[in-house]
Amino acid sequence: MYRPTGSLSLALVVLLIPALGRIAAGAAETLEIGQTAPDFCLPGVDGKEHCLKDFADAPILAVVFTCNHCPTAQAYEGRIKQLAEDYRDKGVAVVAISPNDPKALRLDELGYTDVSDSLEDMKARAKNEAFNFPYLYDGDDQKVSRAYGPEATPHVFVFDADRKLRYVGRIDNSAKVESATSHDARTAIDALLTAKPVPVEKTKTFGCSIKWSDKRPSVEEALKRWDEEEVALERIDAPGVEALVKNDSEKLRLINVWATSCGPCLEEFPELVAMHRSYRRREFELVTISSDPVEQEKQALSLLEEEHASSKNYLFVGANEYELAEALDKQWQGALPHTLLVAPGGKILYRHQGALDPLEVKRAIVGYLGRVYK
Repeated sequence: MYRPTGSLSLALVVLLIPALGRIAAGAAETLEIGQTAPDFCLPGVDGKEHCLKDFADAPILAVVFTCNHCPTAQAYEGRIKQLAEDYRDKGVAVVAISPNDPKALRLDELGYTDVSDSLEDMKARAKNEAFNFPYLYDGDDQKVSRAYGPEATPHVFVFDADRKLRYVGRIDNSAKVESATSHDARTAIDALLTAKPVPVEKTKTFGCSIKWSDKRPSVEEALKRWDEEEVALERIDAPGVEALVKNDSEKLRLINVWATSCGPCLEEFPELVAMHRSYRRREFELVTISSDPVEQEKQALSLLEEEHASSKNYLFVGANEYELAEALDKQWQGALPHTLLVAPGGKILYRHQGALDPLEVKRAIVGYLGRVYK
């Protein structure tokens, strides 16, 4: 085996150690101006595979690394769409790539989004926001993202006809569209279209860090910590339920009625727990109400413990289920599960009898709580 000797070899080892550390940690070096666009073939939200060669006819290619969950990335979605629209007839191709490993994304990092960063979530986001550009997924092995080296989302790379990098950095200088004064990506594209030098070739970019796969242990640690939180079950009567719906608190309140004998209730419970963990750092709380008989209180608590439901949990102890229905929601016909989303002051923003659609609920939650950038 080769062993470096002498002061020169030692110096080389010292220089290599930081680079090796970055590679081991999953970091990536950002592509330098003048370098060639790394090749790619990635699945898109349209169900097709998109490759670098597919855009060979475009004189300019803009590759934007972005994602679903990041508030800054969300703020730029409209601008990316506008970029694609404004330059399509000029031969500019705009391609978006999500670099994030969804398994490296903690639930408490999803407080400002209705979807995570999986390919299926990307499809939902693209459809809901009517994306007019290819949106590609690189979350499994992240090889393409490592080759380009985005620092944050969003991060744009603009290449000329020879696929040499001519601009890298931000789209513009403010996540708030009305405050942007330096439209760097557009300026670079305009310069290339007129065969002029790009005035500023490299800028810093601001946004969420890339979720490299080496961050998976932090997800596991967070899950373990949340699973160790105390789970409790308190009793509540009809006046107590009425007070819950009145919601004199300052928090958006998601109320779910369930029972240990209800299959759909148990099936959707993990989704409720995930919502609790995602949004509870904001003005949000999950409240569950078990409609089980008092004699089954231990079974109800056992299920809550099994699901690690550290939310506010109640067992209804009124006369019967009809009293619960009357106190909670006069429109409820009695089928389980039943879910209400109640704003402060008692306005019902969402109600659903039967198994809920998690995406529908999360959109209602984020719609009320708001995003970072309007």
